[in-house]
Amino acid sequence: MYEIEIRRTFSAAHQLKGYDGDCKNLHGHNYSVVVTIKSPELDSIGIALDFKLLKSEVDALLKTYDHHNLSELSDFADVNPTSEVLARTIYRKLSERLNDGVRKVYKVRIGESENSAVTYYED
Repeated sequence: MYEIEIRRTFSAAHQLKGYDGDCKNLHGHNYSVVVTIKSPELDSIGIALDFKLLKSEVDALLKTYDHHNLSELSDFADVNPTSEVLARTIYRKLSERLNDGVRKVYKVRIGESENSAVTYYED
């Protein structure tokens, strides 16, 4: 089994409705994103998934979040854009674009600071 991983960053604001603490107020993060793809096999030239394709798909998705207030975006209309929800949302959106029966999005890790991160995956 092969794991292909890329790292990206973006900046965005959010606020957590119903939260009893400072995070109920509008604030921002410089998010780090790690996306891991699994593939049991390589293509005819020895590649599991082209890094260029993976970077392009991840960058296109993150562009919709970068320098926005996540709390105002339709992806989070019914739920707080916590790091947990953000990781799940990115995982599922990338799965729709990249999973092909051989390759699969394995996990998405979101860091909202240098010392705090969450990882989402589905079995």
